[in-house]
Amino acid sequence: MLTNAPILETDRLILRGPRPDDAEPLMDFLCDQVRAKGFGASDNRSDAWRWFALNIGHWQLHGYGYLMIEDKASGAAAGITGIWNPHGWPEPELGWVVFAGFEGKGIAYEAAQRAREWAYAPDGLGFTTLTSNIVPGNTRSIALAERLGATFERKYQNVHMGEDLLYRHPGPADLDTDGSVEAYA
Repeated sequence: MLTNAPILETDRLILRGPRPDDAEPLMDFLCDQVRAKGFGASDNRSDAWRWFALNIGHWQLHGYGYLMIEDKASGAAAGITGIWNPHGWPEPELGWVVFAGFEGKGIAYEAAQRAREWAYAPDGLGFTTLTSNIVPGNTRSIALAERLGATFERKYQNVHMGEDLLYRHPGPADLDTDGSVEAYA
């Protein structure tokens, strides 16, 4: 194992730490200038590989980071989700992306909801709040954040992406036991 990441499951997904064979699908995503624009696209595979290694280092320094989303049915890497808080971030962020071929299936919602549940759990990270930082105009991520119950709080300057929108997630007390938002259940 490259990290101390837990293995989390949903009905359709396994969320787990990165493995060496995850570098290729992640680099494919990061080098897709259109798909990765709102996440921080890489100009080349070397920079994308460095981001893969950066995530492993993030796990070592913080004890959390991005989890790989694995599709149980196929075993394929379907995306990433998890908690991100590198230097320059305003606070821990719940983030997500899905890889080509996995969009429109509810995977990002299912994975992000499970990652948030782990982040809030007393036997997980024990966090009491999370944000999602979204590039203006990324309507799909905004819609997903709102579906997760997050509300727009403010704009801020992301050290890498410029202006970002900070969405605040409901805290653990505001969620049902399945991680859904009580007001939306």
